[in-house]
Amino acid sequence: MMPGLVGRSLDRGATAFLAVLAVIALLVPAFNFLMAPTSPLYLSSYFVALFGKYLCYALLALAIDLIWGFCGILSLGHGAFFALGGYAMGMYLMRQIGTRGVYAHPILPDFMVFLNWPDLPVYWYGFQHLAYAAFMVLFVPGLLAFVFGWFAFRSRVTGVYLSIITQALTFALMLGFFRNNFGFGGNNGLTDFKDILGFNVQAPGTRAALFIASVLALMLGFVICRVIVSSKFGKVLIAIRDAEARTRFLGYRVEAYKLLVFTLSACMAGVAGALYVPQVGIINPSEFSPANSIEAVIWVAVGGRGTLTGAVLGAVLVNYGKTYFTSGMLAPYWLFLLGGLFVAVTLLLPRGIVGTFQHWWGEMRDGSRDGMADESGRIGEPAVRPAE
Repeated sequence: MMPGLVGRSLDRGATAFLAVLAVIALLVPAFNFLMAPTSPLYLSSYFVALFGKYLCYALLALAIDLIWGFCGILSLGHGAFFALGGYAMGMYLMRQIGTRGVYAHPILPDFMVFLNWPDLPVYWYGFQHLAYAAFMVLFVPGLLAFVFGWFAFRSRVTGVYLSIITQALTFALMLGFFRNNFGFGGNNGLTDFKDILGFNVQAPGTRAALFIASVLALMLGFVICRVIVSSKFGKVLIAIRDAEARTRFLGYRVEAYKLLVFTLSACMAGVAGALYVPQVGIINPSEFSPANSIEAVIWVAVGGRGTLTGAVLGAVLVNYGKTYFTSGMLAPYWLFLLGGLFVAVTLLLPRGIVGTFQHWWGEMRDGSRDGMADESGRIGEPAVRPAE
């Protein structure tokens, strides 16, 4: 039943998108390992890690597009779920360092030794196992989203008020994680990772494996989103987005639908953060910054809200532009460029890049159909007999 449901939800465009991701998963590591460094097709390990980071951002954008583009929930705090997933993975990586740290303590991370922590906090127990850390990557963001959404949606907080509350949530978490007594490294965060599953996180093979894992996670997230939005559940989400009061009047439990999709989106963001941390090598409270969440919303708007593929494309393009422009003379002006891009897209391409292309393509196809219908109508018309 499930394969049939997936097959019905994937149209030709979605299948082509998944095929492109599969090709990327194969070619990027191949060009890194098989090509000589002097070859024009060679991709360095730095590029593999950088593009892997873009794919993690793409999964975060996909999570935001699911709730914003199809349910009308504009979250300006999704960076919180992304960062919580990253901290869960970072805690596992810190537990793998052991005696190789600066202070060579077998259990306590270096920052705890420096701050004179006597024992490992209870909430750090279990993170020496990857399976437990993977569970917490989903559980912690999902639990926070469920509790937050339970109160917010039952109180019927919507629109800009919900956006402000989500922004306040991530800002509060950022202030908390900046404190040294919180037990997460303070403003320095978690870094100096050594191994993941016994493999050196800096090794080219590990970077390639993390890149492939990021592609697979993005593909899985895309399929899940496609199945949701193509089902009857997705049609209800769209109805909530367009007319929430009318949908509630028809008897649907709007709060339950919003709570479920919001929690799922938070879990997807947590997975994105977990894959992000070993490829970047650090996680600190700046990831909770509300500016990061707002920037992620801009990715979705640029690519095309409510298109899924547009969210992925927008995340990759905007972050590539950020990497390019922040490494030269235009670095001080990047935020102005980003703001100008958002204004330009809002005024000139309100549907985003992919959404505008789909709109133009639909108009061209409808126009060609109308033209064929008119032509067939003229051919089929009976000849007018001359007046007698």
